[in-house]
Amino acid sequence: MQNITKNTLVSISLKLEDQSGNILDESDEVMYLHGGYEQIFKKLEAELDGKKVGDSFDLLLTASEAFGKYDATLEVRESLEDLPDDLVVGMELEGDDEEVVFVVESIEDGYAILNANHELAGIPLRVSGEVLELEHLNDGGVQEILSMQHEH
Repeated sequence: MQNITKNTLVSISLKLEDQSGNILDESDEVMYLHGGYEQIFKKLEAELDGKKVGDSFDLLLTASEAFGKYDATLEVRESLEDLPDDLVVGMELEGDDEEVVFVVESIEDGYAILNANHELAGIPLRVSGEVLELEHLNDGGVQEILSMQHEH
């Protein structure tokens, strides 16, 4: 039976819960490339190393190990004059640095509050699920997966 090792395409079910047990996200299938490619939380990847199909996992992640600590400097107040006319709450706007995306949190009194923190930043998470499927890839398969990741 195959175990999860470097360059394994791994399919897992995944449930994210806060400290009170509220389900924040639940996915029937999440796929990632195992082996330090930063496609999944580092602590979760370490937990999955060596597991096989049918194995389950359940671990706690600090906010830093999950989506990071909440960074107040990523929350800004902008004048509506400097923003698009069709601005609505929930809309995403690219920052000056293309890798930063702000979400419009509120609009009032001629200003908008924009936030570039991940919506789950600052929240410790319980991560649980099961290994569903494994496929060991050759170097060509690994490069194909990695090139698809960079296209998005």
